Amino acid sequence: MRFRSDMTVELVKASAADSDVLWAARVSTQGEQSLDEAGADPARSGGLINFLMRDRHGSPFEHSTMTFLVSAPIFVFREFMRHRVWSYNEESGRYRKLEPVFYVPGPDRKLVQEGKPGKYVFVSGTEEQHKTAEETVRRSCEASYAAYLEMLDAGIAREVARSVLPVGIYSSMYATCNARALMHFLSLRTKHEEATFPSFPQREIEMVAEKMEAYFAELMPLTYAAWEANGRVAP
Repeated sequence: MRFRSDMTVELVKASAADSDVLWAARVSTQGEQSLDEAGADPARSGGLINFLMRDRHGSPFEHSTMTFLVSAPIFVFREFMRHRVWSYNEESGRYRKLEPVFYVPGPDRKLVQEGKPGKYVFVSGTEEQHKTAEETVRRSCEASYAAYLEMLDAGIAREVARSVLPVGIYSSMYATCNARALMHFLSLRTKHEEATFPSFPQREIEMVAEKMEAYFAELMPLTYAAWEANGRVAP
């Protein structure tokens, strides 16, 4: 049995650059000559990218792709599925035996919710509450995985046996998106003081989003800067 509290995100492949935005935007006025922008220095056209972001001309930001390999608890992936412009392929408990790797809240995970839904905050909680959470999660996961193995050993199909496993078990998936979809995801799944529209994401999916944001900032620095300058709102 393994217990962990981290999320991993790996950029598998990407075709994403600020110049993608430029040639896509300029086709409206330059036609096929806009292809010259594919090899141009995007820094001299940062103003155009900012204009597109500010006035929410979003389609030029869709001509890029990024594929991530994500390892996280299943309950994180269930939140991902709300983002329907993405493409997903996840490992299947029907076809392979799932490994006993489970999520347990780390010591820095705030445990106690205060306030009403839609207007609440999380606070750290006491040492006793953290101890209770960790011990209860471990005990529950150990029991559920033992039941899972019992059914597999009895010859019961994986797709049936997996029904006893908790959503805290880790899974892995490939997730592919374009820059516009990623900006929308980040606007909802990160909490940022300078965001025009405040968001209050679950911490575990925010941990994934933070890693994706770092890749985005590296791949498309001008687009990322314009997105931040305009309140972290997807165009």
